[in-house]
Amino acid sequence: MAPHTTVPESALAGLREDLAGEVRVPGDPGYDEARAVHNGMIDRRPAVIAQCAGAADVANAILFGRETGLQIAVRGGGHSVAGTSVVDGGLVVDLRRMHAVVADPEHLTVRVEGGATMGHLDRATQPFGLATTGGRVSTTGVGGFVLGGGSGWLERKFGLASDNLLAAELITAEGKHVVASADENPELFWALHGGGGNFGVVTSLTLRLHELPHMSVALLLYPPRYGPEVVRAYRDLASWAPDELGGGVLYFPAPPEPFVPEHLVGQLVCGALVTCAGPVARLHEVAERLLALRPVVEVVTDIPYADLQCMLDDPPGLRNYWSAEYLGGLPDEAVDVFCARGDRVPAGTATQHVLFMMGGAVAAGPSGYPLPWRTAPWVVHPFATWQDPADDGRVVQWVHDVRSDVKSWTTDAVYLNFIGAEGEQRVVAGFGAGNLPRLAAVKAAFDPDNVFRLNHNVRPAA
Repeated sequence: MAPHTTVPESALAGLREDLAGEVRVPGDPGYDEARAVHNGMIDRRPAVIAQCAGAADVANAILFGRETGLQIAVRGGGHSVAGTSVVDGGLVVDLRRMHAVVADPEHLTVRVEGGATMGHLDRATQPFGLATTGGRVSTTGVGGFVLGGGSGWLERKFGLASDNLLAAELITAEGKHVVASADENPELFWALHGGGGNFGVVTSLTLRLHELPHMSVALLLYPPRYGPEVVRAYRDLASWAPDELGGGVLYFPAPPEPFVPEHLVGQLVCGALVTCAGPVARLHEVAERLLALRPVVEVVTDIPYADLQCMLDDPPGLRNYWSAEYLGGLPDEAVDVFCARGDRVPAGTATQHVLFMMGGAVAAGPSGYPLPWRTAPWVVHPFATWQDPADDGRVVQWVHDVRSDVKSWTTDAVYLNFIGAEGEQRVVAGFGAGNLPRLAAVKAAFDPDNVFRLNHNVRPAA
């Protein structure tokens, strides 16, 4: 329907009556706040926003959307950097009121509603000394993160977030409640390990928890001219690092934090970030070579995991453009290319040029899921954020240049949560061409009309 669609008042009255949550339409108090997303580049005006309070609301909202012919977008708790969680002239099924998290320390599981963020999850499990792999910031939505695969600081120790998925509840395109687990709807359960929101609206996830009595972090900042030496040292550390270690290296403007000297704030630095699912003494031991390079800022400390998750939070409303390339190796030439582009991070922005180490339990995890990128040892992640729309062209071009730079070492597989709308071939690269027929069959079984298509879409098999 057209972007300025007006839904009949009689239909809206019925939806308001059916929902325990709230309904927002243009002109309503709170509408503009409800339609705003994390990425300031996205400015869309839905015809209806259904702020759901529970699974029954989700079912009623989906049926309303289908009956009125509105295109349906689904909004979980997090970023949706590509903007697919909001649609001009359509219906947004908004789950953000559904953010309850219930930890079961006896059975080492946690049930998370579909609108929860990592902040909700981590704060609920931390009092028990438990955690599961989460995103690298607290504002990530749990649902989209897990369904897309789920890469985070704890992945080398505990596997990807989707490796820890035990069950999911979802509402289908027909408004039906379905449970997916290893024993119930196993093909759907398989598809949810990387297939994203293609198959229904996930209203709850049950995840495996792990004991995490200690967490520590080292953040070391260096002048950018030392970047090649720092990256090589990090590469050498990754070659033998125990699974409890994670992190990466990055070029970014030094933030205005108490531990950053005033004269460095806003200046480009090369940072080494080492996370450890263990005490700080262990971190000192393994990060010895990086510490010997004499960083200008050195923070090495024990830290609660939930606090670590907040350390790199970026504020909502900035303009965002992300991408990624997964590398099969990191020879010296690739290091030099990465660092050269890092020296040219767009000035006057909050952009980060990141290189994450993978491996550990990620590479050793289940090989049968539609996650073809999991065996890559490195990922380059240009994470561009800025304020001024006049900078759009140069910043987006810089991201494209990062991808081009490392093309010689890429695996052609990509984690779809790290990218926006980059075309059909990238979607294939995200799922793996060999997995697409099976995913399409699951799609045909649960969403034959492709109602849920505002995503990295899997088309239903004919």
